[in-house]
Amino acid sequence: MESRIIELEIRLTHLDDTIDVLNNTIIQQQDDINTLQRQLSTLEKKIKTSQSSPVAHESEETPPPHY
Repeated sequence: MESRIIELEIRLTHLDDTIDVLNNTIIQQQDDINTLQRQLSTLEKKIKTSQSSPVAHESEETPPPHY
């Protein structure tokens, strides 16, 4: 009977360790997700602000010199 209790205590200790490792992994992944979301948001803002084309509209263009 005592050996079964000891075995159960050992298993419980291993399970606790596994839960701690998994919890830390989830915390790290959530931090990574948050960082990626912030980076994506920054990129979206940069893309939206740079939507203006570097090419002027045809009516604003000066004709080339050979015309």
